[in-house]
Amino acid sequence: MMEMILSIGIGVFAASGVWLILRPRTYQVIIGLSLISYAVNLFIFSMGRVRIDAPPILQPDVPGDPAALADPIPQALVLTAIVIGFAMTALFLVVLLAARGRTGTDHVDGREPE
Repeated sequence: MMEMILSIGIGVFAASGVWLILRPRTYQVIIGLSLISYAVNLFIFSMGRVRIDAPPILQPDVPGDPAALADPIPQALVLTAIVIGFAMTALFLVVLLAARGRTGTDHVDGREPE
């Protein structure tokens, strides 16, 4: 059941992100890119096996069973992607504000529809 909810969430984020990327305003494009990055982060996180109540590290004096542990690699990749995504969003917002100040509009092509 948990896998189905996660799959639906990834699909909703990805579909909403694609729909927003196709919008004519730059702010909507930035939010769409963020939603797609959230979908990709959830997908990467789900590749580390969705486990509930699994210890992330080995306990002292307990034999290690890799099947009983959570995989730390996808978690580290997602954490890195979150930091990079935040920096890219900040950069995109600065470019958005500069382009809006220079052109006077926030349309992707730089012109208001006639």
